Amino acid sequence: MRNSAQTARARGTAMEQQAAEWLQLRGLTLLGRNQYAKGGELDLVMQDGDTLVFVEVKHRVTTQYGHPLEAVTAQKQRRLVHAARVYLAKRQLYCPCRFDILSVVGSPPDLTFEWVKAAFDAF
Repeated sequence: MRNSAQTARARGTAMEQQAAEWLQLRGLTLLGRNQYAKGGELDLVMQDGDTLVFVEVKHRVTTQYGHPLEAVTAQKQRRLVHAARVYLAKRQLYCPCRFDILSVVGSPPDLTFEWVKAAFDAF
């Protein structure tokens, strides 16, 4: 029997897969998933034209206890920026970048997506 951490991880992986597919239908190209860097993780790394896009995927079954977008706090943004800098440095990439958030609410197959492009800047 799987423990709750494994179950949550499996749900997160499945939701990130659905998010990647949803974004691909809107013209983005998937480059990587779950890119780990000391102190942070990048859910999805995608290409949008000439721009490298770091996508944070946040899912909630309901907004009863808050909207998924509210979960991307200033502290979380700093960790994402750090992870993105490590990702770029390791690959010696110098290109335009942006940070998007994809909010997902509901349970499959009834999901609502809200895509916030350039949700925050590197600081």
